[in-house]
Amino acid sequence: MSSQIHSATETLRTLHRLHRQLTDLKGRLRRGPQLVAAHQNNVQRCKNELAKAQDDAKHARMAADAKQGKLRDSEEKIKKLRIQLNTANSNREYQALLEQIAATEMTNSVMADEILEGLEKVDELAQKVTAAEDQLNKAVAQAAVTQKDTDTERPAIETDVARLEGELRETERGLPGDFKPLYERTVAVRGEAALAPLRGEYCLGCNHKVPLNDINKLLMPEPKPLVCRACGRLLYVPEDWAQER
Repeated sequence: MSSQIHSATETLRTLHRLHRQLTDLKGRLRRGPQLVAAHQNNVQRCKNELAKAQDDAKHARMAADAKQGKLRDSEEKIKKLRIQLNTANSNREYQALLEQIAATEMTNSVMADEILEGLEKVDELAQKVTAAEDQLNKAVAQAAVTQKDTDTERPAIETDVARLEGELRETERGLPGDFKPLYERTVAVRGEAALAPLRGEYCLGCNHKVPLNDINKLLMPEPKPLVCRACGRLLYVPEDWAQER
């Protein structure tokens, strides 16, 4: 392989490596804030669930208290009716009072059962409030750790991005003239996916077979750029290509 072929091939290999590294680092920069936002959304969801649990528990307690109040009032009513029995003016009035007392006692019995059920529900909802509080505390702690990790990692990643972008610009200047326009157009559209190595006689980007006559363009004394006819990637020969043929 001539020095020109070697130079073009090595440059394309290096460019692809730099593009992949930059894509990974920039992806990490994007994922950090995205992960922070996801945890913040989770915190807000836990706050909403806690607020709902607290509201449900509050209304259940109010409903139970209201029924207990009605039960007390009804029991007082029975006491008054029993007093009235002693002053009844007729047997008819006496029987009417007995019937009213019996009906009220029946109502009170049902109400007492409902109060017990209501108090059980209050206890159940109180447990849900406690569980929701625990979930919120965990979510807040996780969000804080994620924010701290993201803030800690960002400067180092940004430094690496700046360094690699400098290496990329320097390496791009080493591209042979007939490679450069095609490389620039393809990268502008595809980014990292602008380049792909050969794997035997196949484009590793899309697994499409590349005619050997086309591959020879990269092996000529005056090499020519080779673009995959299927996916449009700018192809290059990897270091181990000769062993794979």
